[in-house]
Amino acid sequence: KPTHVIHLAAMVGGLFKNIRYNLDFWRRNIHINDNVLHSAYETGVQKVVSCLSTCIFPDKTTYPIDETMIHNGPPHSSNFGYSYAKRMIDIQNRGYFEQHGCRFTAVIPTNVFGPHDNFNIEDGHVLPGLIHKVYLAKQNGSALTVWGTGKPRRQFIYSLDLARLFLWVLREYDEVEPIILSVGEEEEVSIKEAAEAIVEAMDFRGELLFDTTKADGQFKKTASNAKLRRYLPGFQFTPFRQAVKETCAWFSTNYANARK
Repeated sequence: KPTHVIHLAAMVGGLFKNIRYNLDFWRRNIHINDNVLHSAYETGVQKVVSCLSTCIFPDKTTYPIDETMIHNGPPHSSNFGYSYAKRMIDIQNRGYFEQHGCRFTAVIPTNVFGPHDNFNIEDGHVLPGLIHKVYLAKQNGSALTVWGTGKPRRQFIYSLDLARLFLWVLREYDEVEPIILSVGEEEEVSIKEAAEAIVEAMDFRGELLFDTTKADGQFKKTASNAKLRRYLPGFQFTPFRQAVKETCAWFSTNYANARK
């Protein structure tokens, strides 16, 4: 008889996995989400906090994006299956509230990274994939090749910071409307800058190359955390380079058992 549920279950992957399996991303995530939300309703759960993603926002939009803009146009074509499935959580939350008074809501984190991530190079997200690549390049004495131009920009949130915010949402946030959980717009970094932070954290001395034949995906998806700041003006995020350093240290120490 659970009273509160944090819904993180999903089929997820990086850009290249999304491009290959848009149908699977749509079907599996729709089934997962309907299952979790309807089961929560049937068993009388008081609060469900589901996890969306900034990639669900319209591809053609103005920046910064905010919580009111989710349904304003089609998402980027590279991950339309995942994006539309995640958008439907917002629709379902509204339906459960209007019809049954359920307090189901959703958070929208920017790019999450940290210890215990999926560090798979082919199918993982950009930052853990880069950490694994740097680790191997250092071991092998080879150059580091980053896929794409390195120019796309992202806001990264450390998983430990996100966990603290999730608990706040579970306990204190009473809106059905989603809330973006993110560092500020000024904290956005390019993929090149992210790679350089990992190179520095792992003391990699080799060459850094960019394979421009690989897709970049969405150039940017700058998100506003103004709504979060209205609620929590004093929340302290872990500095990006410190979080990268801690994640790299965890991966190096736990390489044998890490998901990869």
